[in-house]
Amino acid sequence: MEHNKEISPEHPALPADGFKELISVLKARFEKNKNRHKDIDWAGVEAKLEAARQAQPQKLWSLNEMEKTGGEPDVVGYDTARDEYLFYDCSAESPKGRRSACYDREGLESRKEFKPENNAVDMAATMGIELLTEEQYRQLQQLGDFDTKTSSWIKTPAAIRKLGGALFAEFRYGHVFVFHNGAQSYYAARGFRGSLKI
Repeated sequence: MEHNKEISPEHPALPADGFKELISVLKARFEKNKNRHKDIDWAGVEAKLEAARQAQPQKLWSLNEMEKTGGEPDVVGYDTARDEYLFYDCSAESPKGRRSACYDREGLESRKEFKPENNAVDMAATMGIELLTEEQYRQLQQLGDFDTKTSSWIKTPAAIRKLGGALFAEFRYGHVFVFHNGAQSYYAARGFRGSLKI
């Protein structure tokens, strides 16, 4: 999806045509992947997105950023108490527009040479989304096979990060594997997946 220059963190408002295009893409994905949201009706999702356009335009900007960077966001849950739909990046492989990034700024700044352009934690914050936790990543893998050729940084517990490490996960041999690397590492086949509540 093309990035509209009118959309930015400072002025997070989707123009009418951009909103219509986003809705169209999300609806097609929703209908194609009903196993991810068996008890959720698209009409409710669309109504929520329409309401968010007025009340929470920054949320739609974030959703559009997820789409623009290759995340292919889709609905994976609904919180009845909070009246919120939960979106995860559901691209088959780690989002292409978010790869080759260290885990966080500290990791990035600790590199002496060959520094990548960005880091996962800052990118997620800029986009207004949260990195998937290990639990969320495992939940995602119940909905299909993701990251069979790539891997994704996941939210790392403070105790691990304090010692210099960061966690990433992938799906191989029919199993979810969670590994560790130095937070300063980065790979062309590793990005990160995020979540967003609307």
